[in-house]
Amino acid sequence: MSTIKKNVISSVILKIKPQEAVLILITMLWGVTFLAVHQAMLVSGPFFFVGLRFATATLALVLFSWRSLQGMTWYEVKAGIFIGTSIMFGYGLQTVGLQTISSSQSAFITAMYVPIVPLLQWLVLGRLPGIMSWIGILLAFIGLLLLAGPNSSTTAFSTGEILTLISALAIAVEVILIGAFAGKVNVRRVTIIQLATASLLSFLMMAPTGEVIPAFSNYLLYSAIGLGIASALIQLTMNWAQRSVSPTRATVIYAGEPVWAGIVGRIAGERLPGMALIGAALIVLGVVVSELRIRRRIKREVVAE
Repeated sequence: MSTIKKNVISSVILKIKPQEAVLILITMLWGVTFLAVHQAMLVSGPFFFVGLRFATATLALVLFSWRSLQGMTWYEVKAGIFIGTSIMFGYGLQTVGLQTISSSQSAFITAMYVPIVPLLQWLVLGRLPGIMSWIGILLAFIGLLLLAGPNSSTTAFSTGEILTLISALAIAVEVILIGAFAGKVNVRRVTIIQLATASLLSFLMMAPTGEVIPAFSNYLLYSAIGLGIASALIQLTMNWAQRSVSPTRATVIYAGEPVWAGIVGRIAGERLPGMALIGAALIVLGVVVSELRIRRRIKREVVAE
């Protein structure tokens, strides 16, 4: 009897890979960065800050991984450029939006890329996720709608919200590209290339947008260094973890990011709508449901024995 109980208990416990556990921690760190970037917009323009942020990230990673640059292939350069371009659009437009919307709202809208990833995989790659993944994504999508929906009586989105939605599309492309190149390239080399590409393109975007170099400030320096190191850690970890974690499962994990951003924003004084708690609960439920296919497979194996 005790053996049966143990088998039942083991079939209920969620099986989380070490790579998935690391992604959860990275998601927490990612959520904290929204408020820091929002505050940085008081002393800097968006594209200069993004360029400085990723330049710092590139430098930090090169200092610890410069030996890994030896043996770089043209395929790795292309992978880094493609991913870096999507990063620039994702983080750049997101930062532009942060000039006019709160960090919590930005995080919630950015997380809309969660349901976009499987849709892009289906439309572009022809890869249809499993039924439980779709249900998990659907629940997360509904939760995000409750969190990110406009608070006013009109359904029209502001310019900042629209730009943030576009940035969510770019981040969805980034996640898919990372999954496509994972396992085929050297993680550190590609991460360095993509961070450098994101930095260079962000600086170049200053010209067409009419942005100027801001005056020096300690907060700008410290925030750029701190977020740069965090960005290097986030990108390196994403590239490493997604070698064994599918893009769909990764995006469900990343869905917890707006929850952490909302908590930090709340502590800082930002007020969230009353539906935020329901939306957060649906996101967590989506994560759990996405794991049910693993538990069902384990249960069948137990019954077969």
